[in-house]
Amino acid sequence: MTIAITGATGQLGQLVVQSLKARIPADRIVALVRNPAKAQALGVQARAFDYTQPVEDLAAALQGIDRLLLISSNEIGQRGSQHRNVIAAAEQAGVGQITYTSLLHADRSPLSLAGEHVETEAALKASVLPHVILRNGWYAENYTGSLPAALAHGALIGAAGTGRISAATRQDYADAAAVVLTTEGHAGKTYELAADTAWTLADLATELSAQSGKQIPYHNLSQADYAAALVQAGLPEGLAEAIAGWDSGAAQDALFDDSRVLSGLIGRPTTSLADAVRAAL
Repeated sequence: MTIAITGATGQLGQLVVQSLKARIPADRIVALVRNPAKAQALGVQARAFDYTQPVEDLAAALQGIDRLLLISSNEIGQRGSQHRNVIAAAEQAGVGQITYTSLLHADRSPLSLAGEHVETEAALKASVLPHVILRNGWYAENYTGSLPAALAHGALIGAAGTGRISAATRQDYADAAAVVLTTEGHAGKTYELAADTAWTLADLATELSAQSGKQIPYHNLSQADYAAALVQAGLPEGLAEAIAGWDSGAAQDALFDDSRVLSGLIGRPTTSLADAVRAAL
């Protein structure tokens, strides 16, 4: 069985490749990337693959692939068409099964990201391909990445209020993908994946304070004020507004899930908040 991963040099993709290498021989893993030269460090075969290529070209790159992990594109607003491209190519190439990284509770999520994931899920269900949907929750790194700024400015800011965030690390989600790709019985299933234990941004600030030795409070802002602060910090206006909107969704528990499906799949507890902060620091 040969397994291919799209976006294999991305932050999640690299971790999936490494997790797969711990489970199956490296010569059964194919990295599908825009620039194969950049994938040499992965230690697996690499093929040129761009979501925007013609279906025929993508299908050629998928020849001989038994299972495909479609990691969602990072081009928000173009994901729907790009993913349909890949699905059509997988059908044409005779891929045996496709697994897609979607969004936690995509079918009812208030997050602006949800629409393109729902669109892709529908395309998979309309295809002839056996498929698995991994509805990944938020990455802990989405928040721990802002800890250096919080330390520099003496406060953690956001607009998530007291919303519960069941964020797991990329490694947790990568391990889940590797399990699904290398074991049987997953076709037709949709998995809601999230951390075992949820936390709030105030909890994150408390943990940061404990580990850094500096008192770092959490300041909750309105969505508009948080977006303005992100723009002032140098983010493009559109991205700043999107991030603030996602935090507003988190305030409504859009990023909360307590099913513990993720830890069940990977056979271990998900990474704790304390460990995620420790890794970030």
